[in-house]
Order: sequence, then C-alpha cells, then structure tokens
Amino acid sequence: MLIADDAPLVRYGLRSMLDTSDGFIVVGEAADGVEAVTEVRRLSPDLVLMDIRMPRMSGLSALRQIGELPRPPAVVVLTSFALDDYVDEAVAAGAVGFLLKHSPPRELLTTVRRIAQGHGALSPEVTRRVLATARDRGPRLTLAQRRLLHRLTDRERDVLALLGTGMSNLRIGKVLGMAEGTTKGHVSRIMAKLDADNRVQAALLAYRAGLSPEGPDGGDG
Repeated sequence: MLIADDAPLVRYGLRSMLDTSDGFIVVGEAADGVEAVTEVRRLSPDLVLMDIRMPRMSGLSALRQIGELPRPPAVVVLTSFALDDYVDEAVAAGAVGFLLKHSPPRELLTTVRRIAQGHGALSPEVTRRVLATARDRGPRLTLAQRRLLHRLTDRERDVLALLGTGMSNLRIGKVLGMAEGTTKGHVSRIMAKLDADNRVQAALLAYRAGLSPEGPDGGDG
C-alpha cells in the first residue's frame, strides 16, 4: 500500500495505524501527485490512498496517470467532503472508493480491508454523501446507459440496487438469501454488462437509474 497526502501528520497517522494492523504493509509514501506516480511505478503497490489536493500535481491528475499504467493499483480517494466537485472526475479516472479522513480508526481500517479484498468500495456513510453529490451535480442517465441497464436480469437489478447503497458482497448475499460466492458472480456480470470498471461506477449508475434509495430517475431504469 502507498499513502499519498501532502500533510506529514496525515501520512504518519495512516501509516502508524495500517502498519500495526494485520494484513497491511505500507511500502511507501508520497507528498504530492508527482511523487505518487513515481512511487507507484517504482514500488508497484496493490492499493493507493490518494489525497486530491496536493502540490505540483493534484491527486486527480496523478490518478489519471496511474490509470494508464499496464497494471494500475486500486486507488482510494481520501476526502473530507470539501472535494465534492471531484467525485465524478475521480470515478471516471478510475477511483475505486472514497474514505473520510476523519473516520474513526476502526471504521477506516474495516473499509480499507473491504476495499483491498474487493468486497465493497464504499461504506454506507460515504455512499450517501457521494451519491448525494451525484444527484446534485451529475447528469442523469444517458440513453446508452439506459440500454445497458436493460441488459440486466431481475436478480441482477436487485443486486445492483443494494450495491448502490454501499453494501459488501457478503451483506448483499444475506439480504437476498444468496451465498457470497453467488453474489460475487452476479456483481462481476453486472459490471461487465454495464461496462463499469469498478463498483463505484456501478453504484452511481444504480443511483441515477432510481434503483437505489432516493435515486433521481424514479426507479424504472
């Protein structure tokens, strides 16, 4: 894992917390976007925690460059929700999730672990704020996106609706009465049918289609 943030105290706090937790190894740090791209190329981390507002090169620009690498790592955006303007751009650039900087340590660790394991990219609290931003700022579904949604089966739409609330595969399976492996298979097929690169993109589509609670388009997809 690589931590990219221009605040030394933030980097120190995250590294101290992650290095002392089972399953995490912090291989490096970066103080700006240029360093982030350089260190990703040098260290090949599996996961990057990336602040958006950094000197020399923004985290958003770094995210785009990292996404062009042959085997890019998963990138999670660190946010205080002063960065709502960047949500759509970050998702389009390949961000797989968003984390609150002020989250309690236990919650942050749980969320990072879920993301690292591929079970869920957004905690429910983050999902609500990200999707609220999508409602207020983002466009509604395009005709092409609506056509993609019509490719889903009824069960896949049920899974997508819950994915759009930030649930993990395990939680979705419990709600719908399916094994976690079955749920994972549904999620993989959903993302393929929707041409979504990650769960965040699929969640935003679910929200805008009205499949998830308070979606703007009324639920008929």
